[in-house]
Amino acid sequence: MIDNLAVGLALALIGIGVLGMLVSGARAIIDGRSEFKKVSIMALPVIVFVISYFTMGTFDQAGIATLVLMMGLMVISIVLTGTRGTFKF
Repeated sequence: MIDNLAVGLALALIGIGVLGMLVSGARAIIDGRSEFKKVSIMALPVIVFVISYFTMGTFDQAGIATLVLMMGLMVISIVLTGTRGTFKF
């Protein structure tokens, strides 16, 4: 019983945090402090997850595929950023 309550409260806190980030990002775009392109990149993991879910059919496989793809993109971006900084591109 307490496990279900703890998991539910944790998910509720995560939901409140995500909602706060969405509102903050929308306000930053409206106020002109941020560009839409920079804020919209935060939706990339959600888009990858949705595509993975529709191609694989289960949440478990879609989650793992999203994790692997996002980690791969992270490694590629670190390599590109390091290369650009080293060779002054």
